[in-house]
Amino acid sequence: QVQLVESGGGLVQPGGSLRLSCAASRSMVNIYTMAWYRQPPGKQRELVASISGGGVPNYADSVKGRFTISRDNAKNTVYLQMNSLKPEDTAVYYCNVYVSRAYWGQGTQVTVSS
Repeated sequence: QVQLVESGGGLVQPGGSLRLSCAASRSMVNIYTMAWYRQPPGKQRELVASISGGGVPNYADSVKGRFTISRDNAKNTVYLQMNSLKPEDTAVYYCNVYVSRAYWGQGTQVTVSS
C-alpha cells in the first residue's frame, strides 16, 4: 500500500511562485517514476512533470522552463517548483506513482489570479 500526501498549494498572483511537496509513505522516490498531474476546472487531468527512478525529469511543453521537478530521497518526497505562474496553471495538482497500480494523492489546489 502506498500513500501520497501533497501540500503547498494556494492562491498566488500571476508571475508568482509556489512549491508543491508530495510525501510518500515509504521509500520509493528513487526507485519508481514519480509524477505530478493537474486537472484544470472542467478539463481532463494532464501530466505536468515526472522524474524517473534514475532522476531523469520530463516536462509538459506548457511548463518547460517554468517548473522544476526534484526529489529528496532521504525524505521520500518529490517537489514541484512552479515559477512565473500563469492563470492557466490554475488547477488541482496531484502526485502520482505506479506500483502495480496507480496511486494518487488527495490533490492540492493552485489558483493563479490577481
